[in-house]
Amino acid sequence: MDFLELSKTRYSVRSFEEKPIEEWKIEKVLEAGRAAPTARNLQPYFIYEIKSAAAIETIRGITRYAFNAPEILLVCGKPADGWVNTFNGRNSTEMDCSIVATHMMLQAAELGLGTTWVCYFDTEKVKLEFDLPDGLEPYCLLPIGYATKESEPSSNHVKRKSKYETAAEL
Repeated sequence: MDFLELSKTRYSVRSFEEKPIEEWKIEKVLEAGRAAPTARNLQPYFIYEIKSAAAIETIRGITRYAFNAPEILLVCGKPADGWVNTFNGRNSTEMDCSIVATHMMLQAAELGLGTTWVCYFDTEKVKLEFDLPDGLEPYCLLPIGYATKESEPSSNHVKRKSKYETAAEL
């Protein structure tokens, strides 16, 4: 499948099989994240694999959006390590983590795995429950696994603004 087709067919999976994910697939997904570009190549991110029954149960207690996935990738960033734009003072860490997460989602799709981007969770609870190091911020969760046969894209999946509403020549 070519990249554009992969980009268009990948959707947010909200129903996962209990089937475990092959370790080599997770390694490839993590490697895709590691290959992602970051500002000045500072790589201010860290990924946690949430896969033990206890850790999964903890996440399910923090957000209802774990969707029964057999594993969840927790994408974190350390703003102190991110590049800061001298023109506007913006720190790149959250953007860098977004690029990493996107690479991982697309790699997962190529491998036949489903994901969904979850940012609706109490970040302070995640820091506390998982004893994250000081300065490390959780930005998103990526439930990952095999989609159930009943899983399908949301009705909003194919709704896209026209190219004239999203891009222009200058």
